[in-house]
Amino acid sequence: MASPFHNPDSLTIQNLESAFAGESMAHIKYRYFAKLCREMGDVATAEAFEATADQEVMHAFGHLDLLFPKAKMTPAKALQFAIEGETYEYTEMYPKFRHIAVEEGQHAAVKEIDEQIAESKEHAEMFKAVLEKAAKRFAALAKVEERHANHYQAALDNLNK
Repeated sequence: MASPFHNPDSLTIQNLESAFAGESMAHIKYRYFAKLCREMGDVATAEAFEATADQEVMHAFGHLDLLFPKAKMTPAKALQFAIEGETYEYTEMYPKFRHIAVEEGQHAAVKEIDEQIAESKEHAEMFKAVLEKAAKRFAALAKVEERHANHYQAALDNLNK
């Protein structure tokens, strides 16, 4: 998840990335614990986990604000980062994990990893399609705006005659 806006060798940046990962993991873990508690009929404990999970998300967002400053972000950049992350997952991360799971005979993990590889590939393709669609729309809008500018220029030229 290395931020392109900062020196990746910075210990502070590495710490922010680790903190983000930890807060994100805590959020999901607490949501899962809440789900289990609800299934067991313990709503009060579930709600305690859910409240804490919400706070963990806010902590993670705080780290992301430092790693991916809003002033430097655009929807196109966000999509590109998403494409890169999903592509990494299905081309490198999950295949490596799958190999180890096969070697260890962890068949349930292999099945889960195969599903994640397929989903990560779908996500990357979806983000690419959105990015391509946005590029086409912006190109079309640029042509429309050029026509507007030319129309106003013609009107201005008429006034100046």
